[in-house]
Amino acid sequence: MLKSLIKPNPLKSIYLLISSLLLITSFSAAAQVPFKETQAEPLTIERIFSAPSLKGPTSKQLKYSPDGTTVTYLKAKETDNNRFDLWQYNIANNQHELLVDSDSIFSGKEELSDEEKARRERQRVYGSGIIEYVLSNDGKNILFPINGDLYLFTLETKKSRRLTLDQAYETDIKFSPKDRYVSFIKQQNIHIIDLNNNTQTQLTEDGGGTVKNGMAEFVAQEEMDRMTGYWWSPNEKHIAFLRIDEKNVETALRNEIYAEEVKIFEQRYPATGTSNVEVSLRSIKLNTEKVTTYNLGDDKDLYIARVDWLPDSKTISYQWQNRSQQILKLNFQGLNSRRARTVIEETSNHWLNLNNDLRFLKNSKQFIWASERDGFKHLYLYNYKGELISQLTKGDWVVDRLITVDEKQNWLYFTGRADTPIEKHLYKVTLNGKSPEHVTRISKRSGFHKIAFANDKQTYLDNFSNIATPPQLSLHKANGQRVTYLMENKLDDTHPFAPFKQNLAQPKFGSIKANDGKTDLYYKLYTPKNLAPGKRYPVIVNVYGGPHAQKVTNTWGGANMTQYMVDNGYIVFQLDNRGSNYRGTAFEFAIYKELGKVELDDQISGVNYLHTLPFVDKDRIGIFGHSYGGYMALMAMFKAGDYFTAGVSGAPVTDWMLYDTHYTERYLSHPETNKEGYEASSVFPYVKQFDDKNNSLFLYHGMADDNVLFTNTTKLIKTMQDENKIFELMTYPGSKHSMRGKKVKTHLNYSIMNFFDRKLKK
Repeated sequence: MLKSLIKPNPLKSIYLLISSLLLITSFSAAAQVPFKETQAEPLTIERIFSAPSLKGPTSKQLKYSPDGTTVTYLKAKETDNNRFDLWQYNIANNQHELLVDSDSIFSGKEELSDEEKARRERQRVYGSGIIEYVLSNDGKNILFPINGDLYLFTLETKKSRRLTLDQAYETDIKFSPKDRYVSFIKQQNIHIIDLNNNTQTQLTEDGGGTVKNGMAEFVAQEEMDRMTGYWWSPNEKHIAFLRIDEKNVETALRNEIYAEEVKIFEQRYPATGTSNVEVSLRSIKLNTEKVTTYNLGDDKDLYIARVDWLPDSKTISYQWQNRSQQILKLNFQGLNSRRARTVIEETSNHWLNLNNDLRFLKNSKQFIWASERDGFKHLYLYNYKGELISQLTKGDWVVDRLITVDEKQNWLYFTGRADTPIEKHLYKVTLNGKSPEHVTRISKRSGFHKIAFANDKQTYLDNFSNIATPPQLSLHKANGQRVTYLMENKLDDTHPFAPFKQNLAQPKFGSIKANDGKTDLYYKLYTPKNLAPGKRYPVIVNVYGGPHAQKVTNTWGGANMTQYMVDNGYIVFQLDNRGSNYRGTAFEFAIYKELGKVELDDQISGVNYLHTLPFVDKDRIGIFGHSYGGYMALMAMFKAGDYFTAGVSGAPVTDWMLYDTHYTERYLSHPETNKEGYEASSVFPYVKQFDDKNNSLFLYHGMADDNVLFTNTTKLIKTMQDENKIFELMTYPGSKHSMRGKKVKTHLNYSIMNFFDRKLKK
């Protein structure tokens, strides 16, 4: 158990810290993993995207049983990385058991509704079979959808039964808190099934057309991390829900171009500066089906970011956000009150980031609230009157996520970056708030830890990896002591990555100063094995660069395209520029009202550092990114052609007027108040600067992208043609923003590497 005093600047010793952890992890890996002295096999792009996964056996959506004896999870088939089955792990006997083989339920091609396709894209969920499930609160049943219908699996009998059978598609499935009901959204209305008598009831009636009940609107799903629009009261007597009306949202006529057809959609897409949905907060009482509508105030141009019930089931809390996202209110709404009461109000001159860390305590009228008011995200304890009781964490570092609260032992558990921003660890701190600067680190190994606690707070699951260790799943006591591995995933001779392990790329971590002379920028540098003396190598700068993202982390990455690039003679460089996450608000706010400027300045600082390395060929530096990274690649090629010889831009935003309200206005404000910022942040003023005689650009986009609309690329194509700028283009029929599918990913990455080989290799 490590106790650390958090000092004002915990980053001063980053080089020593990283050097130490790399030495330790490398030595540990070498000591524990016996390997035969054989020639490493060449890693191919086909193998990267084939089964079995080179990461080894991995799991997702882990859920503890209420009694802490078992863990359920989804696992991909060994023959298909993208088809998932439902499994269970018994802690006492250390046994894994297949609960539901998805093929036994439905083995054909799933016919998803357009709404469900869009929802999965927003969730970044992909694959087939059982891709989501819900464990009942008593741990006796599991609910899951396949091919648009719901199935109930009973753990005692190990049998499934079908709950729905119709043409409509059920989404957003839930158990009620006491497990009497199953709820879901169907045809834009809320439905429930009473499991006691198997009767189905439609609770809302006016859903249809532009009206949706209990559903999250586009920007809530894509930008607010809110995938639902309805919430059960703890006593199971009420459901709070949002009713949204899209009638004022502009309709974008969007073509989804597939291989053999073109589908035309009238998508309600709230482009920046235009109208959002109308939203109202309501509740329905189950025994009477009476609906109550609540007053959200005079300002109708608003967002409802979060909704939660207080433990008494008499009060709804909701987080109200104004259009500029510079005001965030936590409001309490009594079921029988006419108006809500504001308990906390946060303000910012830039923007306010949302989080999922609100937690109401069970044994007192108090709650945990997360805020960035001192420049870093930290946790605070409040009472129901909105009075601050104490600040629970403090320092020049950020809390990542509140994990759980042990009220009996007076501990709060959270993940954060108290040691270094490039690692995520589990910590605890006392609930009395007497020493917010002192936190106890629980996780022991250097790297990234994703944590799930049991209900009794006595044990937790740790999904861990670092640069030398593929993802491992282990069970721990609350003090951090490991009890057992659920999936050790040891990197031995039987591991899928074993044939390629000898060439495992081990990156160097470090930091440079931004051009302001004071801001630290962290980087990760991969180099080929056995650099030849005197030889200079081409570089690919792999960039994202946008908000709420981080590339420079001590996590496993041995089974991806970075490894392939390094194996094929490239240096790969990643740098987290200002505007990215986990460094505090001052680091993030640098991009406010003009995108693509500070970020590019920092990436250029990174390239200037590369120029100092004797093994780097400064005349052969390329840049590659997708989404915001695609935007960054365009800005680099158009504005900094002296630094970048070749660029690959995937699914880029080219004109921020084409992107959505909640994201774009958060960083650029409303277009009516920041016209100059929008123009400067677009790629189009810089197209003329692109030197296609000496530099090269490869552009790709999915032709069914409903997030970064394909219009972004078609507009750029036309402009570059008008300017007689030569470039290369690859489009993918039927592909959305995430570019899913083995065939698509294989062809895409071959195309990218073919481009770089032609442009950067001598």
